Amino acid sequence: MDRLRQRLSLAAQAVETLRELALLPRPSRIERDAAIQRFEYSFEATWKAAQRLLRLVEGVEAGSPKAAIRASREAGLLDAAAAESALGMADDRNLTAHTYNESLAVAIFARLPRHLATLEAWLAAMATRLPSA
Repeated sequence: MDRLRQRLSLAAQAVETLRELALLPRPSRIERDAAIQRFEYSFEATWKAAQRLLRLVEGVEAGSPKAAIRASREAGLLDAAAAESALGMADDRNLTAHTYNESLAVAIFARLPRHLATLEAWLAAMATRLPSA
């Protein structure tokens, strides 16, 4: 369980760094690109924390981000709307390798506030499932 707590803590720290940039009203290109990079690692840290929690607490194996999202929905960590949002977030994460495309980078950045809210809610739900130490 210590490793799970560590993963959740790291994911929360990553999401906090995303919060610093995701809500900027008019970011520079550098700020926008940094926010997208922070989204990438925040998403990775969060789904991997979910993967570990699902395995240790729920007894469910989820080998991919979308499998972890679907399993999180089934376990009650995400409601239907949040799960749908998280699936869209996974799609955006897969597209971030193509952010050299200016219009794609702008579109992904515009979705970051919603992604941030979903990540924060997912982490909060996971924290409630941690067994007492």
